[in-house]
Amino acid sequence: MSPKICIIDDDKIYQFTTKKIISNAGIKGEVLIFSDAENALEFFQKETHSKESLPDIVFLDINMPFMDGWQFLEAIEPLLSQFPKQIQIYLVSSSVDDADTERASKITYVAGYIFKPFTKEKLLDSLAHLQS
Repeated sequence: MSPKICIIDDDKIYQFTTKKIISNAGIKGEVLIFSDAENALEFFQKETHSKESLPDIVFLDINMPFMDGWQFLEAIEPLLSQFPKQIQIYLVSSSVDDADTERASKITYVAGYIFKPFTKEKLLDSLAHLQS
């Protein structure tokens, strides 16, 4: 399996460990990493029509400075219908606040909510949904 994976998270340690988990799981796809949601949004706006450039799956942190995950979702929503492929977006957070999970469950284009720490099992489970 070689999906293109995008990580949007301001935590460098999380970025490193998630990339390591992906590698250790034998996933051979490209990994895009953005330390802030603004840069990620600019990328998606620029690559809106490029099927090859866009990721298959996004792991989006909720709590980031400047633009948080919720704001990113609001900003990307109008672009989703323009993408030449469906992109699965998972919210990833250490927050166990019911309000966050409830809010995420109401957003139809969010594939799921993953609690940190991110694990190989959570990765494989989310990638299994790409097939369906």
